[in-house]
Amino acid sequence: MLPHICARCAREFSGKRLRELTVHHKDGNHDNNPPDGSNWELLCVYCHENEHAREVDSRAGGSPRQSDPAPAKYKPLAGLDALVKKK
Repeated sequence: MLPHICARCAREFSGKRLRELTVHHKDGNHDNNPPDGSNWELLCVYCHENEHAREVDSRAGGSPRQSDPAPAKYKPLAGLDALVKKK
């Protein structure tokens, strides 16, 4: 459903390293699982841990949560339509 790329750091995962990619619920509600996957994003274990640590720090009185980090700019499927049309 989603490309095997971390939505934060844009690293691509395949083979044995695919298990380092985890599903993160954007709204924090693990019961909110729409069929289209709109509440999910794939994060590597490092970015996923960082995301949850920022939430914990914010609740513990740390610095207020800044705006979400900018999404990755890597476009893994860019140009795919041109490759498909060649066949």
